[in-house]
Amino acid sequence: MESLARGGTRWKRFAVVMVPSVAATAAIGVALSQGALAASFSVSGQQFKVTADRLEANGFAQYGAVDSTKKGNKPVTVVGMNEAEIKNLCQSVVIPVPVFGDVSMKLSAGGGSTPVEAKKLYIDADKLSTNATFKNIDIGVSVDDTTKGPGPNKGDKYLEGSFAQQAESVVFTDVKQRAWATTAGTFKLSGLKMDVKKGAHECY
Repeated sequence: MESLARGGTRWKRFAVVMVPSVAATAAIGVALSQGALAASFSVSGQQFKVTADRLEANGFAQYGAVDSTKKGNKPVTVVGMNEAEIKNLCQSVVIPVPVFGDVSMKLSAGGGSTPVEAKKLYIDADKLSTNATFKNIDIGVSVDDTTKGPGPNKGDKYLEGSFAQQAESVVFTDVKQRAWATTAGTFKLSGLKMDVKKGAHECY
């Protein structure tokens, strides 16, 4: 009987924590879908996965940096884009919950005729798989001298004068990415859907 009581207490605590979080996430998602908020996604030092069928961007810059997380500093590649359109975007994170097990949250948008739109988009990632086409690319410029894409994001821990590349525009297809953080000046998600499930249900 004692173990059942403890189990009941854990479920109540889980509900108290998860219900407001899910409600808040849904409210933020609605605001983002209407282009009402600047977007900033980070998962407390936890990786999340992102996929997209196609990403087209004007103004591209890429450089190395270090993200500070609760698990320590993580080396990442920062991709910055002035303006981007993304088709069939998926973002997922799996959060381990003691006793209950894994809980997955998945966001999807831009699956119809209207793509996701973003301005001043930065993605901090440590893995990327895609097909890429660059227009007027410069490889090996100093990160301080990038002019074609947005400059280094405020707060980025990057080595001044370090290696970077830039291009007037870029097209990525079949994107699969593992990221630590995503930030944007504006992030408009058409057809936004959110799904929370028990277990691991990732974008890929």
